[in-house]
Amino acid sequence: MIINERYHIPDEELIWTFARSGGPGGQNVNKVNSRAVLHWRLGANTSLPPHVRDRIRALERNRLTTEGDLLLQSQTHRTQERNREACLERLADIVRRALIVPRVRYATKPTRGSQLRRLEAKKARGRTKQERRGPNVD
Repeated sequence: MIINERYHIPDEELIWTFARSGGPGGQNVNKVNSRAVLHWRLGANTSLPPHVRDRIRALERNRLTTEGDLLLQSQTHRTQERNREACLERLADIVRRALIVPRVRYATKPTRGSQLRRLEAKKARGRTKQERRGPNVD
């Protein structure tokens, strides 16, 4: 399976199972195994760099099994082949998302001008509330 011009996943790493789809559908749904379930052994993969595999584990931890397999399934289409293609497209999207390295965020301080503006706004708000109070009668 081709992810982009640089990366691909060998078909030997993908394990397919098929089952009956749920939901309405009449007699056909009770006879045809149209749900596609894809198991991908993430730890056995050699075509992707380790940092990409780690990002996939972090991004898709809800789809990982205890053995470390990535589990995808599709039952939205009526045919097994279309559901299989949907699983492959979803897997390609997951890998493409993991290939994008997030930018490092550096902590910054507020500027001196913004600090002064904030303090002035607080003082002005305090003056407004002070003026609303009535005279202090003791």
